[in-house]
Amino acid sequence: MRRAGKALKQVLETYGISQNRLAVTMGVGRSTVHHWVSEARDPLADSIPEIVEALAKLNQSAARDFLVLYLGRSVEHLDEQNQSE
Repeated sequence: MRRAGKALKQVLETYGISQNRLAVTMGVGRSTVHHWVSEARDPLADSIPEIVEALAKLNQSAARDFLVLYLGRSVEHLDEQNQSE
C-alpha cells in the first residue's frame, strides 16, 4: 500500500506545489520526493512529520489535507473532539 505517495501526489497537484519546491523546503533531493509521489518508495515513518512540516510552511491547508488523506478520517475526528471540549 502506497497511501503516503497517493496522498502526497494529490496534495501537490491540488495546491500547485512542485516536487522540487517540497524537496527544497524539506532539504532532500527532488528524486526522493519523486520516488514517493510515483509510489516507487514509501517515505519512512520519521519522514511523515517532516513532510507535514514542509507542507505547512508552503500551505497550511495542504499540510492538513495530506494528513487527512494519509491518516483518513481519524484526523477530522480528533478535530471534532477538540472543538467539543
